[in-house]
Amino acid sequence: MEETLKIVVLVKHVPDAQFDRHLTGQGNTVDRDESILSELDEYALEAALQLSEARGGAKAGNEVIALSMGPAGAVNSVKKSLQIGASSGVHLSDDALAGSDAAATSLALAAAIRYLGPVDLVLTGMASTDGETSLVPAQLAERLGLPQVTFASALELNGATLTARRDGDGHSDTVEASLPALVSVTDQINEPRYPNFKGILAAKKKKITTLSLSDIGVDAGQVGAAGSLTAVETAAARPPRTAGTIITDEGDAGIQLVDFLAAQKLL
Repeated sequence: MEETLKIVVLVKHVPDAQFDRHLTGQGNTVDRDESILSELDEYALEAALQLSEARGGAKAGNEVIALSMGPAGAVNSVKKSLQIGASSGVHLSDDALAGSDAAATSLALAAAIRYLGPVDLVLTGMASTDGETSLVPAQLAERLGLPQVTFASALELNGATLTARRDGDGHSDTVEASLPALVSVTDQINEPRYPNFKGILAAKKKKITTLSLSDIGVDAGQVGAAGSLTAVETAAARPPRTAGTIITDEGDAGIQLVDFLAAQKLL
């Protein structure tokens, strides 16, 4: 009988892409009033659920823990993760975390994962849809001392050996790592499931633990603007789009179009 798995999935609360994004405050941080669970993190959650279910799921003692770091509203992304199928949730929330860059974020998340005790696998999306840096997974693996596999488009687990496929533009690589490990997955790895009525009802009985910096042993000066290596000094609104060039066809539209493209050095 295979041993049970304890998987932590990072789920981020990000601005809804359907709305315009805005910066706010002196630190030019992202306004998160209209935010949702990051779409790219749903692929990581689905990968975790599939690995768990292959070993008997929660009934067999496997755990899939959804971990989110963010303000009060970020708990909604944890709740959705529970509705999709995660067995429990953790919300790391502290006013001092506001304005954390990738380095400060990875420091706080590493401390939170250590607080949760030994884990077999940490899964993340390939990037957040707000920052899009893809820095946190690698930084987190370094801080936790875990082997890392990034941009995995296929994932298998045999015993304590993890096998992943990484797809490049013209080739694919297959890599192996021993558990415990950290893996970031692409949006090609699976098709995430949606919360169903049964899952929504079950989520109401699942536990969400709220942690502060003091709980995980992190000093406020290590995170936020004070603990970040980068900062946004200035920001300006994107200029409005112009009407563009309108070509009226009077028998020479094709020539006008070619001349325009040539002037833009597109031909």
